[in-house]
Amino acid sequence: MHSITVSSGTVAMPDGASPEPISPDSISPDTIIRVTAPDFAYMASPNTHRVRRTFGFVDLSGFTSFNNSAGDTRAVAELSEFRAIVRSVGSATGIRVAKWLGDGAMLVGLEPAALVSAVTQIMRRMHERSDGLALHAGVAEGNVILFEGDDHIGTAVNMAARLADSAEPWQILAPADLIPGASRTKAAIDPIFLPGFDDPVAVVDLALVPALVEALNL
Repeated sequence: MHSITVSSGTVAMPDGASPEPISPDSISPDTIIRVTAPDFAYMASPNTHRVRRTFGFVDLSGFTSFNNSAGDTRAVAELSEFRAIVRSVGSATGIRVAKWLGDGAMLVGLEPAALVSAVTQIMRRMHERSDGLALHAGVAEGNVILFEGDDHIGTAVNMAARLADSAEPWQILAPADLIPGASRTKAAIDPIFLPGFDDPVAVVDLALVPALVEALNL
């Protein structure tokens, strides 16, 4: 009985023979096939730990004050409903919850329009409730380090978080160039200074142009 090893689409033949393409006709029924994964550590380029992603931070506005005034039971109920809505929208849109942040969430997506659309849907569903807290959000896109498979490190993450911190209730702040055409609409607002960034950032409030976002998210 013979054995061969399959790696990267070729067959490593016994006795030092040169590798050859896999062919069903060349493999007898009694041959043992061992499949090995390609050596990705060797194949990877030095920059493969960098990925391009869009990040969103969504937070409940005034949660601490609400907790102090309404009590823990109502605060927990508010958090539970918020997280249920975020999970529901994320499942429907393919947007992933990277981290829960107490009264907020960090979201990750591949495309800006898809992530902003998801944030818009989360806000709309929260807004439909008569007695719930408002939300505010920040979104940014960029190349970041993907560390240990689930941790994102880079300027885009920091900018999205700072934009969320600067947003007023029901605002979705983003760099002016995140969504094409947004800077030429009513969404454009004055540049703002963000902690950790030297220059003012031109921003838009994408909550004001949901139709533009949806048109791009087709």
